[in-house]
Amino acid sequence: MKKLTIATRGSALALWQANHIKDRLEAEHPGLSVDLLKIKTKGDKILDVPLAKVGGKGLFVKEIEEALLDGRAQLAVHSMKDVPTELPEGLEVGIIPEREAHTDTLCSVKYDGLKDLPRGAVVGTSSLRRQSQIMALRPDLKIESLRGNVGTRVQKLLDGEFDAIILATAGLKRLGLSAPKQEILCPPDFLPAVAQGALGIEYRIDDTELREMIAFLDHPATKHQVLAERGFLTGLDGGCQVPIAAWSVIEGDMVRLTGFVADVDGSRPIRMMAEGHVDNAWDVGMVLAGKVLEAGGKAILDEVYAREAR
Repeated sequence: MKKLTIATRGSALALWQANHIKDRLEAEHPGLSVDLLKIKTKGDKILDVPLAKVGGKGLFVKEIEEALLDGRAQLAVHSMKDVPTELPEGLEVGIIPEREAHTDTLCSVKYDGLKDLPRGAVVGTSSLRRQSQIMALRPDLKIESLRGNVGTRVQKLLDGEFDAIILATAGLKRLGLSAPKQEILCPPDFLPAVAQGALGIEYRIDDTELREMIAFLDHPATKHQVLAERGFLTGLDGGCQVPIAAWSVIEGDMVRLTGFVADVDGSRPIRMMAEGHVDNAWDVGMVLAGKVLEAGGKAILDEVYAREAR
């Protein structure tokens, strides 16, 4: 195989991620030429509505997966937090490279961190997960929707539209972006999205030659983390636009997973833990999801879905 095409979204972050994989592939396989196919997804086109209200799973991947299925591209590079847990028949995300930072970052022009924001300060985020955790810690703040790519969001902060915004640390690091003042929001106080900071490479299951070519990119510890966290998400039947968080740690051959569900205002947080062997990472997540649902998570998520559907 001398030529490959990677399907990708056209945002600066998506292109960084796709080019990162392109560079690694070309370095590993001299003579290989890798092209990028830029595709606009539904999530890229609808920018004036909060993600939770757009509805549906796969907002940032469906059109890209269609390019894999019809042969326009051989592989796709995704942010794993955007990938639904159910994939179209014939496709798999079998390669998970080493994870970047899983944390969130509070960015501001004037304020050093979350505790320094004045009462009523406006915080920008389009994530219900971030919103619920911020409201649990600082119920006096005002949350407003923030959409657009990473660079656009940072510019809105610099233009004075928000007192602070919250972004994935990984996106800021990959793009070399920053704000005058930053604070890392990290576990155990602030939990990330499922698989945040991890990339996933998707391809057709029947393309065994390609799978062998890209196998060197796989990072087992990251894959076990992602499996545990996505198992939790699957067990909750949740999408990436709901107040669900998960954080896993690999210690030896064990995975320890913390799962979180809350209502949008953060007033009813449910946080539980489970652990098991890394070979059973997915099942660890599924079992933890069952416990969270029984502890009140089901009622909370049903209310969130009903509210966002209005």
